[in-house]
Amino acid sequence: MFRSFCMRVCLGLILLCGAGVAASAAPVVLVVGDSLSAGFGVATDEGWVTLLQARLAAQGYEHRVVNASASGETTGGGRARLPRALELHDPALVIIELGGNDGLRGLPLTQVRENLAAMVRMSLDQGAEVLLVGMHIPPNYGPAYTSGFHALYGEVAAEFDVPVVPFFLEGVALDPELMQEDGIHPNARAQPRMLENLWPALERLLTPVSAS
Repeated sequence: MFRSFCMRVCLGLILLCGAGVAASAAPVVLVVGDSLSAGFGVATDEGWVTLLQARLAAQGYEHRVVNASASGETTGGGRARLPRALELHDPALVIIELGGNDGLRGLPLTQVRENLAAMVRMSLDQGAEVLLVGMHIPPNYGPAYTSGFHALYGEVAAEFDVPVVPFFLEGVALDPELMQEDGIHPNARAQPRMLENLWPALERLLTPVSAS
């Protein structure tokens, strides 16, 4: 009887370990962003990152989404945090949604570009696919800075041959019905549209749907 009990315990442990291995084997989509991805002012279950996880599951993808975004994050902060995130999660795909705070602060474009390029390079070196998410900023610092800021996303994407979403808030930023009172952050109603803006480029990077 004791021997039978031990065998059942061992079998249970094997099954639990197997389940843990299966869960950890799911390919990771790592989102490294600012308040737009951290979901500032929006309930967690309403943010576009949560909606992405739900869509992946609904369409049969086994990916697990890890949100490493932080409100107020800059490209410099993301660059500093990324190595640890890559080490922890070993992602199959990295979504880099940063730069808006740099632009609002008027940080040098060369610095923003260098930080984004470093993040793309680190992710590729880790073996991950990369999706770069572009932004527009208000013309506070003049037309040269404004146009140069937006252009750098395409420049970095071309340098490393990775896809880029031209403007994350396309169809959102100029619609007051989709923005919070601060005029900067999208509200809950905007989150599905933000996901739609990303999805075509993101879907092309995903591994095929499981045949099971």
